[in-house]
Amino acid sequence: MAKLTKESFIESLKEMTLLEIKELVDAMKEEFGVDPSSVAVAAPVAGASEEASGPSVVTVTLVNAGAAKINVIKVIKEITGLGLKESKDIADNGGAVKENISVDEANEIKAKLEEAGAEVEVK
Repeated sequence: MAKLTKESFIESLKEMTLLEIKELVDAMKEEFGVDPSSVAVAAPVAGASEEASGPSVVTVTLVNAGAAKINVIKVIKEITGLGLKESKDIADNGGAVKENISVDEANEIKAKLEEAGAEVEVK
């Protein structure tokens, strides 16, 4: 007997009716003692929980300094420890304010910058 390949099996399934596929699943349960539908459902659930947890480190990026640029420069200087010129460059050109930080720290920084009038993204 020739070995059935995955591709030929899938092609065979495409030609079957739903009733025939249900009978096939029932026969697989009986023959192997495994419910193939429960195995198919378990894989996406595991991936979904990993996706829901989100990234562990993020980057805070300044999109726009807004109208109160001086206040934003002061906050950037305070957060990063950079000099006045470097902080002003970030406020003028946008870009990463702080990289590879925890989500909680990023949210605190974002709140401070938005309070100063800036538009911020956390990626």
